[in-house]
Amino acid sequence: MLQDIRDNSQGVIAKVIIGLIVAIFVLFGAESLIGGLTQAPGAAEVNGEEISDFQLQQGVQELISSIGGSAEGIDQSLLEQIAMNQLVEETLLRQSAERGALGISAARIDRAIIENPNFQVGGRFDPEFAVRTMNSQGFSVQSYKDALARQMLLSQIVNAYSSSAFATTEELQSLAALNAQARDFRYLTITPGTRTLAEPITDEQIATYYAENTADFVRPESVSIDYVILEKTALADSIALEEGAVLAQYELEKSQFEGSAEKRASHILFETGPSLTVDEAQAAAELAIQRLNSGEDFGALALELSSDQISAEEGGDIGFSDGSAFPEEIEEALIALSVGEISAPVQTDFGVHVVQLTEDNTAVFQDFAEVEARIERDLKSAEVEQLYAGALSDLSNLAFESSDLSRLSEELNLPILTSGSFDRSGGGGLLSEQAVIDAAFSDEVMLDGNNSDAIELGTDRAVVLRLNTLTPEGVYPLEEVEPRIAVALRSQMERDAVAALGDELVSLLEQGEDLSDFLANNELSWREGDAVRRSQSAINREIVEAVFALPTPTNDGVERAELSLANGTFVVAELSNVVEGDFEALSEAERDAMRASVVRDGGSNELRAFVANLRESGSVVINEFAADESEF
Repeated sequence: MLQDIRDNSQGVIAKVIIGLIVAIFVLFGAESLIGGLTQAPGAAEVNGEEISDFQLQQGVQELISSIGGSAEGIDQSLLEQIAMNQLVEETLLRQSAERGALGISAARIDRAIIENPNFQVGGRFDPEFAVRTMNSQGFSVQSYKDALARQMLLSQIVNAYSSSAFATTEELQSLAALNAQARDFRYLTITPGTRTLAEPITDEQIATYYAENTADFVRPESVSIDYVILEKTALADSIALEEGAVLAQYELEKSQFEGSAEKRASHILFETGPSLTVDEAQAAAELAIQRLNSGEDFGALALELSSDQISAEEGGDIGFSDGSAFPEEIEEALIALSVGEISAPVQTDFGVHVVQLTEDNTAVFQDFAEVEARIERDLKSAEVEQLYAGALSDLSNLAFESSDLSRLSEELNLPILTSGSFDRSGGGGLLSEQAVIDAAFSDEVMLDGNNSDAIELGTDRAVVLRLNTLTPEGVYPLEEVEPRIAVALRSQMERDAVAALGDELVSLLEQGEDLSDFLANNELSWREGDAVRRSQSAINREIVEAVFALPTPTNDGVERAELSLANGTFVVAELSNVVEGDFEALSEAERDAMRASVVRDGGSNELRAFVANLRESGSVVINEFAADESEF
């Protein structure tokens, strides 16, 4: 076929095609061909400014990241719709800011970058680290600055609206009257539990319930499996190291450890030159040492006297040395110093120094007995990795080649284990691994009766399994579910008894009867709720919500609510009094929180109104394909 293409490319047809391409270039220019092939229509247009499909997809990815990094189960078109709306609003706000000649200075952008902790190492801005971080996020330095400028510009607009909002006294009082409202009420609860224990549950009731609710007793399809498991930790026991290997590694680590000792120093430099002779520098150093010995601070003196202004601003600190970083004369002086001690004047090519040892990381390596086990483990670990990789390859090949697990067990010395029965929801231990569950219920294992592939569970173990038993879906026999049915019947009987008792209570209340005997006979009593607010946590939330849904009582009467809680408890509540909240009566913290809430909501509403006005007065065109790519 390749030869045919070569032959045809020399023919008349090929020459005609090439001629057409040349004609297009001549008549319309190269851009007409290349641009037509590469340019895609934009996702939207805002006042003539295009929002590209790339921007839309980038917005979708940012949205996914903001909700936890997974879009599983979320409609893609919904994500695109939300991302598109955000892009349109950001574009409208930015255009409005540009029309108003708003901007962010280059100095402010640079300061924001320098102060960004994501670009700092050890609390200090690191330019190289900052550039690497920007690049890892898909930015060049300039594109990052541009994006940051847009973000800061939008924040400026948002802050302008949020900070310009305010709360009036009337607004705060109205909100407090509702949110800080207090209510007086009493309530009575009738709980299910032991009210029907004297009533037996008959076999006929259980059989009837079983027949009428068969769907509740469906037994899911389940399997049990045979399996072998290869574990990296088990291989370590079979490895024998060469005699002396552990001791040799110990000596190597000891020599490397001792060679890496570091000392940290500070200095005060008296730089020699035309304006300062060596003798003058020596005398100045001696004077500085006298001041230090009299108790003056080394850092303060370095800032006052040192010619090395960079280190002086850091208290004289010149960092760490492994014995080779500083001039030889300073290295020799440090050897004789203890931490905190100050040297005699030290002369180098740079001038005369006063040196202080501030840290000494020289340490003694641990004894062989202390690290022998760790070194042996480390040495074996390298061999285990290689041994495990080979065993895993053998496990995978044998799983494919064998008709059962016997050969795997024999050649790899792995016992064949058998699990208990489990369904597609899994079980405990190994059976909770989704990869194991998926393999157990795969057609290859469950229907074809083959071994599974080698299933890697992390980096340190792998398993191969095959079907042992299959239990099809069915209905549990009555004798297995009889206890469950008895519990369900008893629960319903209790609920019915509570409901009947509640109806009787409500009837007596409506008739104005004396409840003393009724309450005593049924071991019930009223509970008081005095000056309860909406946020009350000491009383069941459902009861509080029901009470606050009642209208204000009139003519010294009460308003009554009846409800059944989620646990089957029947509740009667009687509201007797409502006290409106007073803003001035709130604590200072509550007043501040309420005022901040009103201001925040007001600012948000004003910003939304501003954006809506920009959208209504502007030109926003969203292409249909951007909202639903599935059609194309």
